[in-house]
Amino acid sequence: EVQLVESGGGLVQAGGSLRLSCAASGFVTIDYGIGWFRQAPGKEREGISRISMREGHTYYADSVKGRFTISRANAKNTVYLDMNNLRPEDTAVYYCAGQDIAVTALDDYEYDYWGRGTQVTVSS
Repeated sequence: EVQLVESGGGLVQAGGSLRLSCAASGFVTIDYGIGWFRQAPGKEREGISRISMREGHTYYADSVKGRFTISRANAKNTVYLDMNNLRPEDTAVYYCAGQDIAVTALDDYEYDYWGRGTQVTVSS
């Protein structure tokens, strides 16, 4: 059974930084992919970044490009999202999601497994 557990959310002032972690377990091979999504109140869920665990290929949505960095630690089956220069509009619940075979898309329907989410609040 695949499980994903996020951690690292919290309250930060605008311009500050946070690191989110996604601990994965239960994937059979290293060919899986992890995506980060977020959902703000009253808004649709947005895919913001993804990484393939074998090759380390990454992708960022325009809304976070240049500010967020996704990385992986395969030995720990963990994916990180380093968020810098945070803005109030980054406030949302952040979810990590997994897919058995990493694909290039960042659509939520491409992901079969989801964590429970972690709250990120950026004050102005």
